[in-house]
Amino acid sequence: MMKANEIRKMSAAELEAKLVELKKDLFMLRMQHATNQLDNRLQVATGKKDNARSKTIIRENETKERRRKLQ
Repeated sequence: MMKANEIRKMSAAELEAKLVELKKDLFMLRMQHATNQLDNRLQVATGKKDNARSKTIIRENETKERRRKLQ
């Protein structure tokens, strides 16, 4: 599980790469869950939360950039 502070320290390129990685991991977890190979079902929820947390911080950064441009 990633903390928001850890994610905020990443650059935009790192965030995009991490988001792609999280999406792949979540897909694999869902596949394992569907085929009953997943031991801990909470991993799916954790993956979803990490994915959402990363998207939220990417959106925050985009909003900050827009505000800087408008000022």
